[in-house]
Amino acid sequence: MTPELAPPTAPRRPTILERFGIAWTDEYAWLRDPSYPEVKDPAIRGYLEAENAYADAVMAPHRGLIERLHAEFKGRIKEDDRSVPVREGMFEYHWQFFPGAQYRTWFRRRLDAAEAEILLDERQLAEGLSYFNLRALEVSPDGRLLAYTTDEDGSERYGLHLRNLETGEGMADLVGNTSGAVEWAEDGRTLLYVELNDKLRPFRVRAHRLGQDPAEDRILYEEADPAFFVSLAKTRSRCFILIASGTHVTREIRLLDAADPESPLRLVARRREEHRYGLDHAHGRFWILTNDRHENFRLVSAPEDAPEEANWREEIPGDDRHYLLAVSCFQDFMVLSERSDGLSDIRIRRYDGEEHVIDFPEPVYTATLGDNREFATDRIRVSYTSMVTPPSVIDYVVGTRELIVRKEQEIPSGYDKSRYVTRRLMAPAPDGVEVPITIVHRKDFPRAGGGPLFLYGYGSYGHGLDPAFAPSRLSLLDRGMVFAYAHVRGGDEMGYRWYRDGKLFRKKNSFTDFIACAEYLIREGYTQPGRIAIKGGSAGGMLMGAVTNMRPELWGCVIAEVPFVDVLNTMLDASLPLTPIEWPEWGNPIEDRAAFEYIRSYSPYDNIRPQAYPPMLVTAGISDPRVTYWEPAKFVARLRATKTDEHLLLLRTNMDAGHFGKSGRFDALLELAEQYAFMFHCLGLAEREGA
Repeated sequence: MTPELAPPTAPRRPTILERFGIAWTDEYAWLRDPSYPEVKDPAIRGYLEAENAYADAVMAPHRGLIERLHAEFKGRIKEDDRSVPVREGMFEYHWQFFPGAQYRTWFRRRLDAAEAEILLDERQLAEGLSYFNLRALEVSPDGRLLAYTTDEDGSERYGLHLRNLETGEGMADLVGNTSGAVEWAEDGRTLLYVELNDKLRPFRVRAHRLGQDPAEDRILYEEADPAFFVSLAKTRSRCFILIASGTHVTREIRLLDAADPESPLRLVARRREEHRYGLDHAHGRFWILTNDRHENFRLVSAPEDAPEEANWREEIPGDDRHYLLAVSCFQDFMVLSERSDGLSDIRIRRYDGEEHVIDFPEPVYTATLGDNREFATDRIRVSYTSMVTPPSVIDYVVGTRELIVRKEQEIPSGYDKSRYVTRRLMAPAPDGVEVPITIVHRKDFPRAGGGPLFLYGYGSYGHGLDPAFAPSRLSLLDRGMVFAYAHVRGGDEMGYRWYRDGKLFRKKNSFTDFIACAEYLIREGYTQPGRIAIKGGSAGGMLMGAVTNMRPELWGCVIAEVPFVDVLNTMLDASLPLTPIEWPEWGNPIEDRAAFEYIRSYSPYDNIRPQAYPPMLVTAGISDPRVTYWEPAKFVARLRATKTDEHLLLLRTNMDAGHFGKSGRFDALLELAEQYAFMFHCLGLAEREGA
């Protein structure tokens, strides 16, 4: 390595830490700026900028490849794309991307009018900003006012704004510190929002009355427990606003009469540990999914004037095969979103109990309920995709069971799905459990050759990986790579038990499952050791760190996006906004010595040791409130000082964004193009590209 490309070295400033009589040293604790969420320390910023400069220098010879990949990605995006209109009341709503635009423009059209009007133009709002995200876009019940929330630095602190749709003028910027969730009461004059505390926790619901000083907004609910986050929703019947407070495993809901926002809140079921429920409303009853008797949930109903548990009537019992995820009520039927045999399904159920599951043509797919705003309807809108089918918008006519494809994502540069094949495989884990793998490759892929393979994993919080098409992935498949999802425990692909068996004191199952998937793909001839690129983000980045510590020789390249790798130190710090809500997922090492020792045994930062590591690209976001920037920074600093090889190790910190990286649709693809170029270089594919 030439001197000008020598990587930066972070100074070691040992800090001695102690818990349960056990002492350990953290040489890089200084990388946490005490003024966070602001990062002012010049030494810290200097180190992050030096790492960025090093990454720039290393990747400079591959700039041509990055630009070609970026052009390929952009060539698969329809520049003047628009959504299928969705009806709500007397209007139809849709969004549109104009050629060259990074952000959407939102429209609405009166059903009796020929032309649509601009509702909100994100291009104008984002002008001059390095980051922009629109979360909520809510029109008042009378159609006159628009409430919307925006984040302009990636910190996920959303400002709440009001606009008069009759004049097109902005009315007020109400609050600058919200979660982004808003709901209108049916009086059209009361707006509910969720406020953040000084630790960025959504903790309080307030009601703003039009014309009043926001400082006087009435507090409807305040959550005292630091482990519980607050959220808002409205039933599709528009009769009730739901104020939910919960952790990953526990939830309770309070009801507000949407027509009378001055009325008192009513509690549905008081919280108890690991009881989670959700609901919707129709025909004078609440329809409630609850895990009180089965971990895969059951469906019960209760009168709207007496929703307490004592009045719950079972409608569908829980079972081991069907994992019920959500209930959505319409006038003549309800929709149950579920997982069955590891795949997503949509079950239609009439209120008399007659039901059926929507039949889709492919064996491995993802189908979810789409944008549905009307309570009285004979059809539902469904979002559909698979590893080979681009995202599609489908209207399903319930009475005739007809599927009407309203839109399939267009690939302007061309796409022939018949050239690709996808299938579900099962890999045996060390304890005998079979772990699903979803795989896609070109039909002409020479399986026996053991070529390059890209393996993606997550496996936390019960968030399963659903098979889905990605246009950018064609740049891998058409270069002879295989792409695969490892559906490791910790997700919920095979039901709630799949989640339970990959958390707390079973967390290591996620890591051994991922390794088992890689070894199975090697045995089956899809790839070979050292030819596997792996990627995961956030908690999936923790997975990357863990499996890299455990089996570094398997991987030819590791991409860890905003990785949660300093698990022990973060879970020991109750001042961080996400720590208390995370204890049910990882354990509480402050109070529980067994949890402390277990987390310490796998925390990627704490288990770096002198050995050869594969090439790695690690990313961070300076304003990230979920995985703070110092976690990946500390991980890279310790890895650099400890590993015994000369393989590339890059840290790329976005100094203008947070957890989700760049916000524009083309800028985000530039980050992905760099990751692909790094991967091609590590796997020896870049040379074919002349880079």
